[in-house]
Amino acid sequence: MAFDDLLAEVMSTADRFGHRQHIHLTWLAVRRYGTGAAVTLVSDGIRRTARYAGAPQKYHATVSRAWVELVGYHAAEHTGDDFDAFVDGNPALLDKRLLTRFYRSSTLAAPEAKAGWVEPDLRPIPG
Repeated sequence: MAFDDLLAEVMSTADRFGHRQHIHLTWLAVRRYGTGAAVTLVSDGIRRTARYAGAPQKYHATVSRAWVELVGYHAAEHTGDDFDAFVDGNPALLDKRLLTRFYRSSTLAAPEAKAGWVEPDLRPIPG
């Protein structure tokens, strides 16, 4: 599966899967498959991984899609092949709280946001 291949590539140089690795995996997916396909690929992969880990409640549909869209937007502006250069040029992507610029916490906490896509309620995601 494409998600598993991307995950293996990211983890070949990491000892744990943290936020930076999530952004790296998303960046690879966006570059190789485009943002639209990456939304599905990353979301399905995270959902499957959470379910396999016995924690399906950790999957959050809106958060997953929003991150892919943010990475996709910035990846379109950065044509290089180096992930480190990409995040150096877009340091906000390494801030786990970045989505609070677009969403109220109450919006992200709602069951509807966990189960499916909810539009940002503070300002639109660029794109």
